[in-house]
Amino acid sequence: MSLLKVCLFAVAATLAGFAAVETLNVDIKEYEVPTPRSRPHDPAVAPDGSLWYTGQAANRLGRLDTKTGEFREYPLKTPDSGPHGLVADKAANIWFTAISGGYVGKLDPKTGAITEYRPSDGTEIDPHTPVFDHNGILWFTNEETNYVGRLDPRTGKMTLTQSPTPHAVPYGIVVTENNVPFFCEFGTNKLASIDPNTMKIREYNLPATDARPRRIALAPDGTIYYTDFARGYLGHFDPASGKLLKEWASPGGVESEPYGIAITNDGNAGTASLA
Repeated sequence: MSLLKVCLFAVAATLAGFAAVETLNVDIKEYEVPTPRSRPHDPAVAPDGSLWYTGQAANRLGRLDTKTGEFREYPLKTPDSGPHGLVADKAANIWFTAISGGYVGKLDPKTGAITEYRPSDGTEIDPHTPVFDHNGILWFTNEETNYVGRLDPRTGKMTLTQSPTPHAVPYGIVVTENNVPFFCEFGTNKLASIDPNTMKIREYNLPATDARPRRIALAPDGTIYYTDFARGYLGHFDPASGKLLKEWASPGGVESEPYGIAITNDGNAGTASLA
């Protein structure tokens, strides 16, 4: 199944449930990725408008020129890296997490050169979701190793800190307007923030003990939305007060397992869309 078909179908289906009163006119265009069964994951748009994705099962990154429909794939250096999340920097380099390879990578699209970054002390990591802060520092979550990491692209220095909760499973991550990373702890009922200077983690308990927040998105008003994968809910959280503002049950019920989330700019607060 094509990359965009998967992404757009999931979003359209979810929107249809949450906004049943509206008639949705969705134009879906499909693109077949060059490598069959590559398991394209975590699509992201680069500064030039191209669409990038990680080919998890094929050990490569892919680029789609949305104007011409042309693809280009970039094989990774380390076998079985398990590329997962990716994000572009201001210079159009593509940074990605290698969840099985245990490193953070940078791809130069002009040359195809790949640079790999690992902890200098040999600490084992499993990088999952990357995000840049406002100073150009790359932050990334690690699921099973329970770390949140910080990587300075200028020096290559990587710094790690573990969640105070055992097996917290740090997952989705965003950076707020005041440059504070917030992330989901998918292994427990908590959101968390990390001080960008001291790397001290602060956890916020969600009221439902069986909540399991997975992905997270930042709204234009500075509040946070997250998907509660285990309970089938969308949650709305205020980083300033550290309080849950509201939550909504998915129309699909407890077994709907809402996962990905994005904010569309719709007025002051924005609108959250799930998949």
